[in-house]
Amino acid sequence: MYLESFSLPSPAWEENYLAPDVNPEMKRTCYTSYYPFRIFPEKQLTELHFAPVTFLYGGNGSGKTTLLNLIAERLRIKRGTYFNRSSFFADYVAQCGYVAPRFLTPIADASRMITSDDVFDYLLDTRCLNEQVDLRREDLLAEYTEEKYATFRMTSLEDYEKLKRNNEAKRWTGSKYVKKHVMPNVRAQSNGESAFRFFTEHIKEHALYLLDEPENSLAADLQLQLSQFIADTARFYHCQFIIATHSPFLLAMEHCRIYDLDTIPVTVKPWTALKHVRTYFEFFEQHREEF
Repeated sequence: MYLESFSLPSPAWEENYLAPDVNPEMKRTCYTSYYPFRIFPEKQLTELHFAPVTFLYGGNGSGKTTLLNLIAERLRIKRGTYFNRSSFFADYVAQCGYVAPRFLTPIADASRMITSDDVFDYLLDTRCLNEQVDLRREDLLAEYTEEKYATFRMTSLEDYEKLKRNNEAKRWTGSKYVKKHVMPNVRAQSNGESAFRFFTEHIKEHALYLLDEPENSLAADLQLQLSQFIADTARFYHCQFIIATHSPFLLAMEHCRIYDLDTIPVTVKPWTALKHVRTYFEFFEQHREEF
């Protein structure tokens, strides 16, 4: 356990901060957003207590990602992508609190927040890298053909590298020439398979991880594999996870804690009592005979 609890500013502090007669900044009309103010008081949420694996569940706009952002900023956890924030975000974060075991403070350096944008950037980088490799391969084949049949005489030391290429082209096949001068393609996989590999490569031992909807891009079988990977990593490699998700395949994980952000007040629930999971269940019940 790297993080035992996380507390939000009190509703009274929020109300006081937003009062124009207390905070002159509120009199300005240039602001269009007071994010993350006015999200959690109506949910009666002031504190979260964590397990080795904790899920933040709720519909769009329920505050799941906002909570992850607040935790990441307050604990200064590394992240790879930017997020939406207002001029008042830093003031709100400064009023948040947390409790961490003394022997693990500060939070491990390997700790990280991973969002869908991180995964998508990884997929695009892999695709672009392979495209560049393919282009380089085509250029080298053209160079090989030119060097193989060219007549060349070395006139100075400046011609040494060109002489080497000329000799290689005459001595080797086109395939061998290209392989020597260009890296192989990054292993080609589907987006889902590459996304799953991203998690297995970037999640290390002994750290706290904040995951924002990691099920994106993953088919059902890969979501099950990710669930098992997270459970095993928490159990055997001393990691803690706080995960925002809608996935029933993740929410069904044993020995986890689930906060339902769609309820007022926010409460801990079993996965079978969550609205979206019940929707899946009722849908399949309606089609039971077809199965």
